[in-house]
Amino acid sequence: MPSIREKRAYTEQRLLLSVFRKMNERLSSRGANIMVMKAYFDVVKNLVSKIEETQSATIARLAERIADSVEKDGVLHIFGSGHSHMIGEDAFHRAGGLACINAMLEESLMETNSGRATVLERLPGYAEVLMAGYDLRAGEVIVIISNSGINAVPIEMAFACKQKGLYVVAITNLDHSKQVQSRHSSGKRLFEIADVVLDNCGVLGDAEIGLDGLEQKIGPTSTLSGVLIMQLLIAEITGILQSRGITPPVFLSQNCSGGDEHNEKLVERYKGRVRYL
Repeated sequence: MPSIREKRAYTEQRLLLSVFRKMNERLSSRGANIMVMKAYFDVVKNLVSKIEETQSATIARLAERIADSVEKDGVLHIFGSGHSHMIGEDAFHRAGGLACINAMLEESLMETNSGRATVLERLPGYAEVLMAGYDLRAGEVIVIISNSGINAVPIEMAFACKQKGLYVVAITNLDHSKQVQSRHSSGKRLFEIADVVLDNCGVLGDAEIGLDGLEQKIGPTSTLSGVLIMQLLIAEITGILQSRGITPPVFLSQNCSGGDEHNEKLVERYKGRVRYL
């Protein structure tokens, strides 16, 4: 029979092995997490490069058109539902941004009630109800954001704005949209209606990273790419206005000296046109 000392040594050995095993599992898990994060970094870096390579020329041409409108006291309208609304919200009333941006921020289509927002985004006729609350004028530009581009509200918004004489821009996922059918009675998808299309360069389903044992992919990109495209567009518009000798209506940070006073003048100038100022 083993002695007490031998039993104790055996027990200590088992405990040490258990501790080492758990440490190894944690390190392996941590390494796997780092690998997933690295994969997401790579996806985003490739996405930014692809947007630069494929969308820059369109952004530059579009910026000229919007600058023409802003020079005539026009505003830039931005609409998106669900997560797409964040692209308009990011561009609205912020430091370094233009005061002439009218973000159409409809709470009913935001994720404060995701089930309701999904139903309403697919509801025929709802876009017309929303548009009644905004001053949309012929000759101005509206950017409509929808990753899939297949639901009723963004499609009907595009149709109605074109009828009113606005220039309609879509930010959408062409790879996804071309592989799915429209939910609208016209059979059209957003990219088939818009005057110009900016591709967010995403993939079918938006998310890009696969994990072993998980059916769904993770790592969505449409918000990242949409915000980037919109901010590139705003930067280009601002540069064009400046090059024409026109002082761009750019907000200062309200948390910097003189910010409040500077911004109040811009708000006063545009509050009649921009609903949420």
